[in-house]
Amino acid sequence: YVRNCVDIAVAVRDPRFPHSLQRSVTILDARESVPAEGGPSFSLENRLIRAAWMGVWWVCAAWTPRQFAPWRRLLLRCFGARMAPGSDVRASARVWFPGHLAMERGAVIGPGVNVYCMGTISLGEDVLVSQGAHLCAGTHDCDSPEFQLVAKPIHIGARAWIAAEAFVGPGAIIGEGAVVGARAVAFGPLEAWTIYSGNPAKPIRRRRSS
Repeated sequence: YVRNCVDIAVAVRDPRFPHSLQRSVTILDARESVPAEGGPSFSLENRLIRAAWMGVWWVCAAWTPRQFAPWRRLLLRCFGARMAPGSDVRASARVWFPGHLAMERGAVIGPGVNVYCMGTISLGEDVLVSQGAHLCAGTHDCDSPEFQLVAKPIHIGARAWIAAEAFVGPGAIIGEGAVVGARAVAFGPLEAWTIYSGNPAKPIRRRRSS
């Protein structure tokens, strides 16, 4: 396994390898592709990249213990993610499109987290996303007859905590040091150093920063 993974990593880092791994997700116009009738929602290029990525993660990373964080960072970087030293995506987490993921130093995505980065998802320093949380940077235009897909970025400020099984929706901006409580549902801007809970997430109290 390890030898095959090294070969894959070297190939992806080769300058002759397509630079499309770092391109944006291409969402097709639903009026033309007609997903409701079995048509694709994304470009062929994007679908091929994601298929390759899922294969590489399952073979090379999904089985790795916590101590293999540098190896997982390498694989994510090879597919376009911006991973600072000390950041980590745990083996059982799922990253939809690495080219739309940016993690600063010390940021951690925990076990079983679903990182649906149709739009850019950025995590500041020492952010913790706990087990089973869902970061969802894509949605549908519910007023569109074709139910058009829409991507909206998510930003999570430094030292924020997304607790177990919380949902962070498209376009959310989580302030520095904010806490999204277990199974809370967060949309839009959340104030810094504030603890939120519930659906929709509402402020409970201020968080002490020291």
